[in-house]
Amino acid sequence: SGVIYDANGWILTNRHVVEGATDEQVQVELKDGRQFVGRIYGIDTLTDLAIVKVDEPDLPVAAIGSSDGLKIGQLVIAIGSPLGMYSFSVTSGILSGKGRDIQVDGGQRITNLLQTDAAINPGNSGGPLVDATGAVVGINTAVATDSSGIGFAIPIDIARPIMDQALAGEALTRPWIGIRFESIDQK
Repeated sequence: SGVIYDANGWILTNRHVVEGATDEQVQVELKDGRQFVGRIYGIDTLTDLAIVKVDEPDLPVAAIGSSDGLKIGQLVIAIGSPLGMYSFSVTSGILSGKGRDIQVDGGQRITNLLQTDAAINPGNSGGPLVDATGAVVGINTAVATDSSGIGFAIPIDIARPIMDQALAGEALTRPWIGIRFESIDQK
């Protein structure tokens, strides 16, 4: 799943959705049945985000909202293709938490996520989490494997800088120091 955020063929999705693509190309299918070959423009190194570009003008675009003003208990809707079988499925729930951290396969940590009880399943990854107005407020990315009904999305305000970099024709980069803190005891 993914989100077209610019009519000139710019698509936001997850890194793990496009990972392993042959020749950096992916097949993109729209709800109206049109299919395009897309190329992976870039992958964000600190989140599970990726940008795909298709060479097709005048594509339908999702309204992009803001995640900063979201409130716990607010209605959210997850859109995607659960299990890769049920294309363009929609589920609703509430925003259950903000600022959540999870560890995903491979040991990578993803931080500052939105938590929702809207059904997010494998195949929903890269699809939008939208608010009641239909504006994209997050990108569905993971579920808690040891629970039932806990899903996570990357806030759109975290994705916005890489979306802007791609539109400006810049390589996807995100500065970081490479330092982390860890609690220690005095013994």
